[in-house]
Amino acid sequence: MFKKILIANRGEIACRIMRTAQSMGVKCVAVYSDADANAQHVKMADEAYRLGPAPVAESYLRVDKILEAIKLSGAEAVHPGYGFLSENPDFVDALDEVGVRFIGPSADAIRAMGLKDAAKALMEKANVPVVPGYHGNEQDPDFLAIEADKIGYPVLIKARAGGGGKGMRRVDDPAEFKSSLESASREGQSSFGDGRVLIEKYITTPRHIEIQVFGDDHGNAVHLFERDCSLQRRHQKVIEEAPAPGMTQEMRKAMGDAAVTAAKAINYSGAGTIEFIVDAANGLNPNGFYFMEMNTRLQVEHPVTEMITGQDLVAWQLRVASGETLPKTQDELSISGWAFEARLYAEDVPKCFLPATGTLAHLNLPASSARIDSGVVTGDVISPFYDPMIAKITVHGENRKEALNGLASALGKSEIAGSVTNRAFLAALCAHEVFSNGEVDTGLIERDLDALIVAPRPTEAAISAAALIGLGLARTPVSADPWDQLAGWRTWSGETDSIELDHEGERLSYDVVLGNGKHFNISDDDSDLDVELLGASASSISLAVNGQRHQLGFFANQDFISIFTGTDTFTFDRVKLELAGEGALSGDAILSPMPGSVVALNANVGDQVSQGDKLIVVEAMKMEHALLAPRDGVIEAVLVSLGDQVEDGGLLIQLEPEDE
Repeated sequence: MFKKILIANRGEIACRIMRTAQSMGVKCVAVYSDADANAQHVKMADEAYRLGPAPVAESYLRVDKILEAIKLSGAEAVHPGYGFLSENPDFVDALDEVGVRFIGPSADAIRAMGLKDAAKALMEKANVPVVPGYHGNEQDPDFLAIEADKIGYPVLIKARAGGGGKGMRRVDDPAEFKSSLESASREGQSSFGDGRVLIEKYITTPRHIEIQVFGDDHGNAVHLFERDCSLQRRHQKVIEEAPAPGMTQEMRKAMGDAAVTAAKAINYSGAGTIEFIVDAANGLNPNGFYFMEMNTRLQVEHPVTEMITGQDLVAWQLRVASGETLPKTQDELSISGWAFEARLYAEDVPKCFLPATGTLAHLNLPASSARIDSGVVTGDVISPFYDPMIAKITVHGENRKEALNGLASALGKSEIAGSVTNRAFLAALCAHEVFSNGEVDTGLIERDLDALIVAPRPTEAAISAAALIGLGLARTPVSADPWDQLAGWRTWSGETDSIELDHEGERLSYDVVLGNGKHFNISDDDSDLDVELLGASASSISLAVNGQRHQLGFFANQDFISIFTGTDTFTFDRVKLELAGEGALSGDAILSPMPGSVVALNANVGDQVSQGDKLIVVEAMKMEHALLAPRDGVIEAVLVSLGDQVEDGGLLIQLEPEDE
């Protein structure tokens, strides 16, 4: 076994690898960018080395800097995690040249599976079924449009390099093919340095089922069963589970055998995942699955496999890379129970899942009832430079219903303040009737998106709690002195306090009248609430609103108050006295919805534009966001150039004012 390894990654996966490696007596070396100087993976490591500035091209993708850190630390092997250099064969070659083991497959295996078109050709040769489509080298747009016509719409354009939903576009109308091709190619070039694509038939009732495989240097290969990753948003996985709903033993064996065949075809060593698209129009059957791609690394969703098999896949990786045989044979592996994993992100779901940033003023996740994989703690910053994941929440149960209930409960107990998150969206998915019944396919979220992203109105209990907390009427007693217990005490009752709060841009004004003892009347123009304060601590408040009792968690600072109800989080900004200003932006302006960079600009001063015209494309977290003209008009000013970095809310394009 290795004595010291370097982890060429960051965030939750770096922390997760360290936990296993250090438990096995292996010392861990971290690398970091300037943005991650105080990150948790740096603090956990036995030693750490700076790579460079925050952008990944100047830090986590700098092979020369990583090699320098290896030399300085004396690390014997490198674990790449996922993303960054994890599927870069040139990196593996560079490690081989200096005698350092890559904890993963060979460069040849990565190259064999790294390009989707070549991988599909290889799988066809190995008699592994593949989706009908064009996987050749010709990239002329007119030629590809003809191939798409031959395949038949709808088709799926896919960047041939990389994965994670980047560079993928579904096209239903031939008239939209070339614009979609341009966008997919540009995103593929940005994300993977390769703008070439392949075209495939889009399966209208698809399920995404993948098989975890493992090989060693001695010619052995096994699979650790399947994961269902069908619950996706724009080809990005949202909730994963294992095993797959409706899976039969016959189907599992067919898919498992095909996955092992694929791994052996390239002499695979280490952890890998064979991803299949399954045509679920008539249920699961052994003739209805097709090879999509192989991820030659550890997957984000590997914890669900660990939960149902009882195996530590990172420990397997370390043992195999150090020359040992696989810890288990196929006959020794079995499935126990059910597991779900939800990806908790800092993102604004109602605003089309835009990545969010911010300081995590409060982070409390239910580690006692769920497995939490995270690389952040309270006080850490979600920056615009990297994936905005806060944590992966994984639960296990004896059956699917029990596990899904456990996930819903864990999400309800998760408290996050300081950034918007997708927690409510994940909870809504857990409660979705079709998903609850196991009738899942990759189009479920898109079909029911409007219902899943409805932002709930603040409850009367949340409003009451925020008002009392905001006025200092629910403070924590600091001693047993009875006088200290009387938060908000007055010599006489009936005195009125007023408070103004802001919730999602809506100004809320309330009058709070102190009654006898801990009784209050909280009112605005539309409601009149009788509230009794039953108790309060530094992080929770108990109250009765019109006779109904509520126990709520909260976090408050000088800027905002977040109320945690167990199903939703309601954040109220404290309204500060401000002077009114002129020049407020209106429909004449296009603002950046998030921090990012300008990757396409189709606007010039003087251009006549129509409402809905695509004027600019901003990229954030390797995802493109097109910004459209808000109305018909003439462009008065273009304030950015191609390649510029822009801030959240920054003015990008100004239209000439409309005539009075």
